[in-house]
Amino acid sequence: MVPDRIERETVLRHPAERVWAALTTAEGLSQWFGSVAEIDLRPGGRAYFRWDGLDQESVATITIVDPPHRLAFRWPIEGWPGDDAPLTLVTFTLEPVADGTRLRLVESGFAQAADHVARSAHQANSQGWTAELGDLETYLDAAA
Repeated sequence: MVPDRIERETVLRHPAERVWAALTTAEGLSQWFGSVAEIDLRPGGRAYFRWDGLDQESVATITIVDPPHRLAFRWPIEGWPGDDAPLTLVTFTLEPVADGTRLRLVESGFAQAADHVARSAHQANSQGWTAELGDLETYLDAAA
């Protein structure tokens, strides 16, 4: 059985407002989450991400904007044939802590896809989020 969700948590040594800007602006996103990013930061708004090195792109729909605490979007499950892919929900939650900001990421909804597609997408996204959140920390530390 394929897990339905991916969960990651990290403490970043930066205030929530800086982490929020890295998550919610095209300038910030393009420094750690892909090569190119565009974002219309409002519920129902569109976010576009492109990873030049992987020759991949994705379009998401923003569902929650609660600055600087929560951001959520839905995007297609990778590897689904055609244009009607099921969508997973990606939620970032920011919480101020003594050392900076606790960032919690949850991506859920993999179980709705066919088993082989869900397994592949879950594995790819699990590895991807680990790498991307590492890139976020590197970006924030370098910009400090």
